[in-house]
Amino acid sequence: MEFVEVCDKDDLQEGKGKVVNVKGKQIALFNVNGEFYAIDNKCIHAGGPLGDGKLSSDVVMCPWHGWEYNVKDGSTVFNSNLKVKTYNVKVENNKVLVENE
Repeated sequence: MEFVEVCDKDDLQEGKGKVVNVKGKQIALFNVNGEFYAIDNKCIHAGGPLGDGKLSSDVVMCPWHGWEYNVKDGSTVFNSNLKVKTYNVKVENNKVLVENE
């Protein structure tokens, strides 16, 4: 399993998200109470940028049409069978690393 460094731990404040690049793929990275989670950046509804969405607790709202996803497991709030891909994340030496598929 290969992990790619995407940012410093201090670059992403608690309760915020950002879009990072993992070997050419855009991934939405979130900081939930000091824990980092990564999901596909594309909303399954219309391709909206989830990394630019508003994070509330562990749920991000797509900025385009309001679809909501749990950043821990990638599931939509209204139907847990609809999901975006999740990626393993780890922190080493103050660096955030995301799994490259």
